[in-house]
Amino acid sequence: MCTNEDRINYLDHAATTPVREDVLEKMLPYFTQKFGNPSSLYALAGEARYGIDEAREQVAEVLGARSAEIVFTGGGSESDNTAIKGVAAARALSSARSPSNGHIITTAIEHHAVIHPVEQLEKMGYASTVIGVDSTGRVDPGEYAAAVRPNTFLASVMLVNNEVGTIQDVSEISRQVREAADRAGTSVMVHTDAVQAAGKLSLNVDDLGVDLMSLSGHKIYGPKGVGVLYVRRGTELEPLIAGGGQESQMRSGTENVAAIVGMGEALALSEAERVSSRPRIQALAERLIEKIAERIPSSIFNGSHIHRVPEIANFSFVGVEGEPVLLGLDFRAIAASSGSACSSASLEPSHVLLAMGISPELAVGSVRISMGRETTETDIDDILQVLPEILQQLGTFPAGARS
Repeated sequence: MCTNEDRINYLDHAATTPVREDVLEKMLPYFTQKFGNPSSLYALAGEARYGIDEAREQVAEVLGARSAEIVFTGGGSESDNTAIKGVAAARALSSARSPSNGHIITTAIEHHAVIHPVEQLEKMGYASTVIGVDSTGRVDPGEYAAAVRPNTFLASVMLVNNEVGTIQDVSEISRQVREAADRAGTSVMVHTDAVQAAGKLSLNVDDLGVDLMSLSGHKIYGPKGVGVLYVRRGTELEPLIAGGGQESQMRSGTENVAAIVGMGEALALSEAERVSSRPRIQALAERLIEKIAERIPSSIFNGSHIHRVPEIANFSFVGVEGEPVLLGLDFRAIAASSGSACSSASLEPSHVLLAMGISPELAVGSVRISMGRETTETDIDDILQVLPEILQQLGTFPAGARS
């Protein structure tokens, strides 16, 4: 068990990650010596501008894109909002069409940074189709593509789900959507929220067949408050933030140079280590899933055993809510998260788990364990020892045969 009071067993990497030392070192000069405004003309500004240009090239290389297609934003949520609202606004302006003529396709398990912008557009008169998922959290590409209509202009599907780690077959979905769009005589832009996929899967935009991709710095050991929106050349997009015309008119505002530099470096390092780190994380994940099933027979693994990233594992525990389990873990210096969001003193079940057909009672008893580059076998052993003890204290362990 974890006995060092100064050390936290951090198993919530899907929520955020610490800035790694080499990323921080590259960022630091842009707070002090290289502090110039990149839009100015003198040499000091040129140093800042060079930092942004280098970061843009780093991101473009990872995505297999052109540097001119990379837009830096204030985070993943801003990138999602810009993609969805920006494409809708550009369509309305270029064609003088009313919102009622526009249709969007998305899924039931998207991050709220996608769901809520779509809902906002619905209030403005746009139509949307929300595609469900199977019990593992997977979307059927054929069902998704079948939703394309003559007035469909945008399709958004996440690459890796943030709660259960399920991987969507974005390349196949994109292919079938484009075929369906051709038959319907329309053109559909494909957007993917790849925030949880960075450092875990290939982000090659051509292989995925996407026109827009959202990324976030703080999920990959970079700083908070910075993200990326990939915008394929030729994609019409109205900026969410207008003003000084930075980021090629796509995102106004004086650039957060240090954060952008950190984002580029973090993504490059994560991609460089992606393949070599996989066996270690895979082994930890297999041990975690196997031993929880063994030691907590009533536990239920949520998600796909096949189409998933090993970094994220989600479990439901019969007869408990997630919050007291997390508090018990926190008391033992273990940080994890729940599929339940505390709102107005009541626990709301995860919309992702509900979409997978999991009952509200089980959904509120879910715990997400997400591993990262610092996670060790000892960390996994710690939670495997502590978790049954907490459930026993809550009066739910042992809870019978596994569901």
